[in-house]
Amino acid sequence: MKIGVISDIHGNYDALIEVLKESKRENIEHLLVLGDIVGYYYHPDKILEILSEWSFDIIKGNHEKILEDLIADSSLGESIRLKYGSGHQEAINKLTRDQLRFLQGLSETKSVKFDGVSILMSHGSPWSNDFYIYPDSEKDIILKCDSKDHDFVLIGHSHYAFAIENANSILINPGSVGQSRQEGGKASWAIIDLATKSFQLKTTAYSIDKLLNETLEKDSGVVYLSEILNR
Repeated sequence: MKIGVISDIHGNYDALIEVLKESKRENIEHLLVLGDIVGYYYHPDKILEILSEWSFDIIKGNHEKILEDLIADSSLGESIRLKYGSGHQEAINKLTRDQLRFLQGLSETKSVKFDGVSILMSHGSPWSNDFYIYPDSEKDIILKCDSKDHDFVLIGHSHYAFAIENANSILINPGSVGQSRQEGGKASWAIIDLATKSFQLKTTAYSIDKLLNETLEKDSGVVYLSEILNR
């Protein structure tokens, strides 16, 4: 059995749909979604709809927490938009009440087990969903992610893909599907093969043209949203 690991979709449906097409070609049977469905870009409704066609587990990212804050206090809207674009407001506008409750009710970490392989799902780190871990993070931070209870420890949040083998477990960050900070127009994700306890870091190309037009229409003043797509 193969499992797909995806994170930080950020409303980018164009990237996700290409990853899911490749997932079918790779015979992926289950998805692990490490949070940040929302934020930055504009189509969390389509993302939840297409994910519903798959078997998947999902946890909360820091941008789901930002969404919660915006729901609780609409006066935060402009400061959030100037920093992250209109994606959170688009989520409020487009998602149903049940979908918003679903996102709010997600846990920040989750332990899952398939065919005897134990996996810890987290967003930023196992101890905080808003803690950034990079490939060159200090050794003590990397070692803090090691788990005697899991074969794999999964993190996202930094939008940088990497894998490190610790003493007891393999730490994997699949990178970002929706907003890679390594190369624009490439969705980053990962595959875990349960039969061999092996993994692959994957990149899938997608067209940024439609999304670039949307950012100019909705968030022309937030230049980062388009600049990162062209990195």
